[in-house]
Amino acid sequence: MSRIGKAPIAVPNGVTITIQDGNTVTVKGPKGELTRTVPAAMQLAQEGGHVTVTRPSDEPSHKSLHGLTRTLIANMVEGVTKGFTKNLELIGVGYKAEKRPYGLQLSLGFSHVIEYKAPKGISLSAPVPTQILVEGSNKEVVGQVAAEIRSLRPPEPYKGKGVKYAGEVVRRKAGKAGGK
Repeated sequence: MSRIGKAPIAVPNGVTITIQDGNTVTVKGPKGELTRTVPAAMQLAQEGGHVTVTRPSDEPSHKSLHGLTRTLIANMVEGVTKGFTKNLELIGVGYKAEKRPYGLQLSLGFSHVIEYKAPKGISLSAPVPTQILVEGSNKEVVGQVAAEIRSLRPPEPYKGKGVKYAGEVVRRKAGKAGGK
């Protein structure tokens, strides 16, 4: 069996999980509500304070879906209890982010400012003008929003200017060799 897939998912206090039609999972908690349809082949069972995922056979497709399904449900539980965050850093002269009611206003060295509108369930903040915090309960959406903001001006290898994840290492290149 899958080591990840066979591990039961603990349901903390204050979180309710409902399984409808055998493959639609709804998780409600203090940070919101998430719903996901899992593959029909996976069987979900809720006993006491745990949810378990079982697979019907040892086919390679069922094996791969087993651990995935369990991890997706575990991420939903973690999202509605703690939430997920991604930190981004802006590096460059004049690069800054400002919080607006709709999301963020970014100055990234272009001739115009960029207005990034936050999707539903995501909160964007800029505690420091050169730092962006993306917070939400859905791990996939938090990661996607962070990737979209980073793609507006990815870090370049010569001076390292751009938007990068906190802790990301940008490989630097040497510039032109000197003249004559």
